[in-house]
Amino acid sequence: EVMKTLGFLTDAREVLVVEQVRPEATYPLRQRILRPGLPPAQSFFPGDRDRGSGHFAAYVDDRVVGVASVLEDPEDDGPGRWRVRGMAVDEEHRGNGVGLALVERIRDFVIRSGGGVIWCNARLSAEGFYHTAGFAAVGEPWEEPGIGPHVRMHDGATSPPPAGATDT
Repeated sequence: EVMKTLGFLTDAREVLVVEQVRPEATYPLRQRILRPGLPPAQSFFPGDRDRGSGHFAAYVDDRVVGVASVLEDPEDDGPGRWRVRGMAVDEEHRGNGVGLALVERIRDFVIRSGGGVIWCNARLSAEGFYHTAGFAAVGEPWEEPGIGPHVRMHDGATSPPPAGATDT
């Protein structure tokens, strides 16, 4: 609970605070990191303004250094109920726990909203981060036109165990 209220120290010994925000607070970093050179309107995702969506910003010294959104968006062909979109961390703050702090806030939001499997379409360049955060790839990578290669991933913390798995 202290981490959510007061933040925590990153590897660089800066205080990091993650707060739930309006979707518009995520757009500048979303655009700069995920949609460079595209119009600002391309930083808006369907469902951003839905009542059940959650948007989070990570701050260091009142500067947004990371953003992520989670939308209730069931997978067409899988168990996923909550979709992570627009996860972006400023280049200078990668590797300092910003992304992991955002994932923890997303998990907390999903639990408070009734639970369910969290999923995302991750850029292949971010697959290692998502593995570190506890996600697992499902299916084969594909090319997202105009963006690059992606892979579907499920959050192991919210996914049901594989068929035949037992608790030991």
